[in-house]
Amino acid sequence: MLSINPKEISTGKLHGYLLGAVGPRPIAFASTISNSGEVNLSPFSFFNVYSSNPPIMVFSANRRVRDNTTKHTLENVLETKEVVVNIVNFNMVQQVSLSSTEYAKGVNEFEKAGLTMLPSETVKPFRVAESPVQFECKVNEVIALGEEGGAGNLIVCEVLKMHIDEDVLDESGQIDQHKIDLVSRMGGNWYSRANLGMFEVPKPLSTLGIGFDGLPDNIRKSTVLTGNDLGILANVDVLPTETEIEDFIKNNAKAREVLSTNDETEIHTYAQNLIAENKTVSAWKLLLAKK
Repeated sequence: MLSINPKEISTGKLHGYLLGAVGPRPIAFASTISNSGEVNLSPFSFFNVYSSNPPIMVFSANRRVRDNTTKHTLENVLETKEVVVNIVNFNMVQQVSLSSTEYAKGVNEFEKAGLTMLPSETVKPFRVAESPVQFECKVNEVIALGEEGGAGNLIVCEVLKMHIDEDVLDESGQIDQHKIDLVSRMGGNWYSRANLGMFEVPKPLSTLGIGFDGLPDNIRKSTVLTGNDLGILANVDVLPTETEIEDFIKNNAKAREVLSTNDETEIHTYAQNLIAENKTVSAWKLLLAKK
């Protein structure tokens, strides 16, 4: 048995142990807005529901371990005292992961992650249209737990209105746990899909991914590629060169065969298969070769 005094190891190592041991953790996909109108969207897995009457949710926006800075979400809720907590299901998990990239303040993560801004009815922050359940909340209190890197800031949210996609309801009007298809966070790159088990989502690049707004129109509007597929493609920071694309086609008979059909559906289907095999760079080469 390994016994550890938290004060005797680095905050980063302690953070890893905590996240590896305490899970699966539900995800609060928090939408906020600053007083000047800058929109922010970010996931948090230090989150749960704590009361039904009044309906209270709490998530924590921790100070960054590496440099002790605070996140835009925390800065916004301190300004406006409002937030929308969007629930995450499997269909949107890659886009949610992409939104956690630390883009500069003022960059709209809805646009970068390819998600739809839906006006709220009681608060200023936007809802995520793709989320199966959305909670419009006022922030009752923010409790700072410390001033060093890794310290939490508990954001106590009271639900003012909730919105539920009727497609996830059963015949009695209750949320069907199979239909909602929730996902949660575990340690490292691991997530858990409530009805199927664990899967891995590589963390967003330390460099900035190109985002959905960097995808060519024919790819972004594909009738084959899913939001998760596009989220993976949008997480690259640089596209392959013409030489790399030419070499890939030259040495890949299947790619040449698919491209010769000039059928976008067939090309995107093969790209989707490559993505599923964790060959994202090859998928990009195929998709750009079509041009």
